[in-house]
Amino acid sequence: MSLPGATAGAQQTNKANANPAPPAFREMQQVEDRWATAVTKRDQYALELVLAPQYIGISASGDVTTRHQQSAHLFLKNAGPDSLEQKVISVRFVGDVAIVNGTYVMSWKGEKGPVLEKGIFSHVFEHVRDNWLCLNSQRTVVAEENKGEASKEKPKAKRSDAELPLHVPLVYKGPNSTQAKPAPGTNQPPQ
Repeated sequence: MSLPGATAGAQQTNKANANPAPPAFREMQQVEDRWATAVTKRDQYALELVLAPQYIGISASGDVTTRHQQSAHLFLKNAGPDSLEQKVISVRFVGDVAIVNGTYVMSWKGEKGPVLEKGIFSHVFEHVRDNWLCLNSQRTVVAEENKGEASKEKPKAKRSDAELPLHVPLVYKGPNSTQAKPAPGTNQPPQ
């Protein structure tokens, strides 16, 4: 016979220990956190401790930058994010290389007010002298919100007045067309 209190306590202990993050996963999240802190605090030294000398970064807008350009970007006025949060979703290891995928939320002041960008990232790290250095970074925007703008209605899709749902421009646009209707059974457009 088991006691209900003992069973509930055992279940709570099992739930708490069911999915602890592996040490390597926690370690890569710490590296991502150091990177985000370095960028938001404009700390060049801390950023260079995360980025490899041969680092290549591809931003969500498609800009390609090096480690030196990333460091120089820290000193531009009103450039870069006010906040950056990176959350590790998966980590894969191949020897001394780690491939880290995750999500990010970044905010900055845009021309029309605060901008909030949400997206996904993929980072490739190399383990060098007890430190992880990022070799390659790529970001993809999933959603971007301008907090300063009032929410606008999306423009409605234009409706075609064509007789058929598919229409080829400059061929035949239905009964209001200025061109002659093609002969039935022919595949050639009217002339």
